[in-house]
Amino acid sequence: MLAFATLDWAILAIYFAAMIAVGLWHYRKNESSAEYFLAERSMPTWLLAISIVGSSLSVATFVGAPDYAYANDLTYIINFFTSTIGAVIVAFVFVPRLYAAGTITVYGYLSKRFGEEARIGAAVAFLIGRFMASGSRLFMAAAPLCLLLFDDQSPFDHPGSMMLAVCLVGLVGTFYTVLGGIRAVIWVDLIQYIIVLGAALLTVGILLNKLGLSATELWNALSAAGPERNIDKLRVFNFSTNPATTFTVWASVFGATFLTIASLALDQDMAQRFLVAKSAARGAVSVIASQLIAIVTVMLFLIIGLLLFVFYKRSDLTGLFPVPPPSDSLAQIVYPWFLLRELPPVLAGLAIAGLFAAAQGSMDSAINAMASSAVDDVYYPLRKLRGHTIDASTDAAAPKWAVALIGAVMTLFAVFCIFIYDARSRTFLDFALGMLTFSLAGLLGVYCCAIFTRRGNSATVIAALVGGFAAVVLLQDRIFGPITQSVIGRPIKLAWPWHMPIGAMVSFGICCIGSPQHARQPSDGAVQPAR
Repeated sequence: MLAFATLDWAILAIYFAAMIAVGLWHYRKNESSAEYFLAERSMPTWLLAISIVGSSLSVATFVGAPDYAYANDLTYIINFFTSTIGAVIVAFVFVPRLYAAGTITVYGYLSKRFGEEARIGAAVAFLIGRFMASGSRLFMAAAPLCLLLFDDQSPFDHPGSMMLAVCLVGLVGTFYTVLGGIRAVIWVDLIQYIIVLGAALLTVGILLNKLGLSATELWNALSAAGPERNIDKLRVFNFSTNPATTFTVWASVFGATFLTIASLALDQDMAQRFLVAKSAARGAVSVIASQLIAIVTVMLFLIIGLLLFVFYKRSDLTGLFPVPPPSDSLAQIVYPWFLLRELPPVLAGLAIAGLFAAAQGSMDSAINAMASSAVDDVYYPLRKLRGHTIDASTDAAAPKWAVALIGAVMTLFAVFCIFIYDARSRTFLDFALGMLTFSLAGLLGVYCCAIFTRRGNSATVIAALVGGFAAVVLLQDRIFGPITQSVIGRPIKLAWPWHMPIGAMVSFGICCIGSPQHARQPSDGAVQPAR
């Protein structure tokens, strides 16, 4: 039975009301698309760093990280160790050039380097990829919500309940994002991060109190792993060379690093943060600081997963016999299960508010970023190409309509995920992170060509974006396995981190085929005509 009480529902109501209030507070400050999406480049560095973390650590982290540690070990954290390498590259190579372009989105840089067609193509690639990535995260938020609303122990088997839960989360997130623009999103990110962090710390304290074990006893229980003594729950580094294993040192260094670079620099959802900084240097600092904060935050959620393992599976040590979550799928949503069944009133409400904060923290940011790209990189350029005059300095309506439309489409994709996700074969982390590679692989190849070479033109940019996307599609298990089976006689599986560098290299090669036709980007970041 659920431990949720009337006071818990009151806490959730206060949380949702506060999010809407922030949107209303910033509503009148947005008189143009530039102010709506860039906040006059006035946001403080510390706030941007936390906002980046709040946006990137979605419900996939809140639910997926404890889930992974509960079922496996700590090897997921290696991705965040290597992400600092990617963050440094972004800070010193990408941020100065993209910030100096002076555009609302990072894709405006391509218009100066290759032309408007390249900019539109990159924006469309970003929108498709972000619909997939953020829609999958919104879908994941629906599973624990079903536990709350319907006491549904197997939400993946009840699409009707999942669809209702998706629409509830999507509606509120879209509403306050429409009202307040990027200012509201960034300040809400701060509030939501504090709630998420508080929920995690609260959970650790409660679990330690319930378990009643010393630090030495906990260490021994996790290193021996009780009934599963072949698993070292405290393992951080996995040096396996099996390409099908997701979180290995090699997959992280050669795969996740590429994903970090593309996510922080070329995904407008993340890049929007350094674009609204007071200077390029401050934007670069916020990028690096965000990854250091992320390491601590993710480690906290992994520790929760380890403690939940002891709580549910080491009754021989604790003397506790709680009802464990269903074990018929890889996505066991063990953390929400614990919050709703083991926490006392008020504390349960605060913790579940943290879950919604994680879900909406990534959703509102994505909606605003996608709207900025849809308006500034697609809508305005297409109207200009057709001879229409656009005054973005006074257009306050188009951004809000774009946010509303994108929020609706994202919710529809989340509903679609209900029918394509197989909880018995893929974890939440694999599903969510794998979605990011589809569009980012092509974008990374294009931008590497733009920054490090003088090659490429609008036609090869579009071809490269398509090629990168197609490469990632071909590397999916259901396609790559049969291909390798027919070629070498056995199927090969590549974990999703390897899709990123392969897709990026394909995209880079295609983009470099074209001879320069528009402009080049020298080392100082200023755009000059090609010679």
